[in-house]
Amino acid sequence: MSDTTHWVAGFRSAVISPDEQIKLTQPRAFADETVRQVLHLAGGGEQLRIRLTNRFGHAPLVIGAAKLALRKSGSAIITETDTALTFDGAAQVSIPAGGEVVSDAVQLAVAAGTDVTLSLYLPGETGLATYSHQATEIAYVAPGDVTSAPDLTATDEVPSRFFVTGVDVLAPVDVPVVVAFGDSWFEGVGSTIGANRRSVDVLSERLPRGWAVNQGIGGNRLLTNEIGVPGLDRFSRDVLSVPGATAVVINFGINDLILGGMADQPPATADELIAGYTELARRAHAAGLTIHAATIGPYAGCIYEGMPIAETQATRRQVNEWIRGTDVFDSIFDVAAAVADPARPDFIRPDLDSGDGMHLNDAGHRVMAESVDTAALFR
Repeated sequence: MSDTTHWVAGFRSAVISPDEQIKLTQPRAFADETVRQVLHLAGGGEQLRIRLTNRFGHAPLVIGAAKLALRKSGSAIITETDTALTFDGAAQVSIPAGGEVVSDAVQLAVAAGTDVTLSLYLPGETGLATYSHQATEIAYVAPGDVTSAPDLTATDEVPSRFFVTGVDVLAPVDVPVVVAFGDSWFEGVGSTIGANRRSVDVLSERLPRGWAVNQGIGGNRLLTNEIGVPGLDRFSRDVLSVPGATAVVINFGINDLILGGMADQPPATADELIAGYTELARRAHAAGLTIHAATIGPYAGCIYEGMPIAETQATRRQVNEWIRGTDVFDSIFDVAAAVADPARPDFIRPDLDSGDGMHLNDAGHRVMAESVDTAALFR
């Protein structure tokens, strides 16, 4: 590190507890297995380091070996880049329950858009893993310590991410980092798995400088526990603590309005949501960040049962009108208008609908990203 470089977030992955009542994907445990995960870097630098977590574990998590490499394809690595990770000089590390560790720096120059693979050997029984449950990327799981294998055979392929919260890169001090903070419309649900077509990926591509890291959690709510810690409660950790962060874009609301139906909880009111948004803006500005808010997207075509779809449309419209007219944010991006069916504005436009009536497909994720005024992020 020099006077011209510092550590900033080049990749982020927001995690949830496997013990929650509401589950959209099934958690899993590991024992004497290697999990190889693809981390698509939003930004690059001269060196990198990996952040591992046992945030929601109930016992120490032993990492028996950890390797980093550039990805070739699938679970295959570019073998000449394969590098052992160390932690305070040691090849193994035990992460206490609730704890986090950061690896020693690795001398591996990487560019934005690079896929690196992180291979973790988990020798003992881990219990249910702290994870990113809808990562829109495949993790490859194989028996034994195969962290150095050029490719993994006899694998399970799991569309989640485990025990990792981020990659830091050593980058120029003037590189801005935008944090995308919200729900499945950021995490990427509905986009093609493994293709990096999430709205946040497209936003990164559009930025004239810097990049955007993804702190979206599918099913996350601004105000209420499950799925994940509420946005209001995780803002300090998942936004304010992100190194290099200069701006935050937020997308919340759908789950506050309808997800509670899965647990017999009432929908959030307009006043509650407005108060929550206002508090996020206050905290962002107090920390010197600009904050940019999305309107709540349409979901009247939602195919999932047990949710108050029709009953919450008036609240969605009321909150969106407030977002469009308020001055508490530095800018807003009108996702609702951008992706709505003109003939039925409470519904997603058919060509942008992933098929479930409440998530966007690849084209929809692109339209969402294009609704952001990128110039406003750097004012």
